[in-house]
Amino acid sequence: MLVVTTENIPGHQITEVKGSVYGIIVRSRGLGGDIMAGLKGLVGGEIKQYTAMLEDSRKAALDRMIKNAHQMGANAVVMMRYDSGSIGNNMSEIVAYGTAVITERTE
Repeated sequence: MLVVTTENIPGHQITEVKGSVYGIIVRSRGLGGDIMAGLKGLVGGEIKQYTAMLEDSRKAALDRMIKNAHQMGANAVVMMRYDSGSIGNNMSEIVAYGTAVITERTE
């Protein structure tokens, strides 16, 4: 599955638009992560627990978006973007979204 952040895919023609597609994941930071992040926040530097959690969450959201695009019959997603937000005091939401399309190679 081709996933791009652009409107078009060089060398391909969009023949059908299937519609918007997304993948979402909500993760809790957990008490241990909050304590370690709080301590790290006092001295500065990268908070590796949060970095790893957000990286894993983005990959999971992207995988879910691709799975949903497959179920719609698409073979590509264009205009892919990420969005994120907080839910409550210790949960983060990551959304990967875009437009599911069918493309054909032109070259």
